[in-house]
This record gives sequence, C-alpha cells and structure tokens, in this order.
Amino acid sequence: MTLNITKAVLLAAALAVSAAGAARADTLDVKVPFPFVVRGQSMPAGEYRIENDGPVVSLRPEHGRGGVIFLGTTPARGHDPAGDTPALIFTRGGTQYRLANIWLSAQRGEAVPRSSARS
Repeated sequence: MTLNITKAVLLAAALAVSAAGAARADTLDVKVPFPFVVRGQSMPAGEYRIENDGPVVSLRPEHGRGGVIFLGTTPARGHDPAGDTPALIFTRGGTQYRLANIWLSAQRGEAVPRSSARS
C-alpha cells in the first residue's frame, strides 16, 4: 500500500518538476502540492528550488524565507521511477509526507537522510 501512495505522490510531484542548468550545481525548480517534512523540518506546499552541489543539498522556497541545507545524501537505490524526468519521491507516514529521494536523471538519485540534524 505504501508503494501505491508513493507512486501517486511521485506522479503529482513529477508533473511539477523542471530542471534548470547551473554552472556547478544541479538545480531543480519544483512545485510541491502538499506540506512535507525534510530532515525533521516542516515545509508548506509551494514552489521550491533544490540545488545539489556535490555533498551539499539546499532546498529553499521560491517565495518567502526558510529552507533546509544539509550534507550526507547517499545514492538512491534503483532508478528514477519517472523515467529520465527529474522527480522528488515522498513517503507517507500517517498524514505526513517526507522527502525521501531526489532524482536528477534516470540513473542519478540521492536519498535524503531522515535525521533532523541540520548542517
């Protein structure tokens, strides 16, 4: 059942993801249609910019303040469930969604650590 929920959330998020080139960092501009948690921090539904620059990942709202910067992602297992389209994967626990993976391409994904420690 969790797999079905994850797939449904993936589809919603994958439709809202677009890739933008950057000189050093991989950048994704996304619209997440629901509130979620990343590294223990609650984030409202909205538009975000995700930058992956080596070991550092930042997730910042397009409009407003706040965001999360963290180290320690690990390669995600498997392949991008959205094909070669950049995608965010969320898992659901009860009524809360958690950012679990960031897929930049069909073979390149990063697993987001669960720890609430901020870097």
